[in-house]
Amino acid sequence: MQLSDELVALLDERAARRSVSRSELIRTAIESYVASDEDSAIDAAIVEGYTRIPPPVHDPWADAAARRSILDEPW
Repeated sequence: MQLSDELVALLDERAARRSVSRSELIRTAIESYVASDEDSAIDAAIVEGYTRIPPPVHDPWADAAARRSILDEPW
């Protein structure tokens, strides 16, 4: 991988501040980037699922029946 001298200097400064090697800093940055990408894919799948199958419409009759069955339960 080729990096400009300017970028290498910035990486070295950050690595020194964090007391890690340049390699460790780059490895951590790549892991973070990949994890972020995976998180974005999961978020997109969740949004797609809710778009494809929207939440049920509020049904006051079903709510009343659920409340009655809970009240009838012998806790």
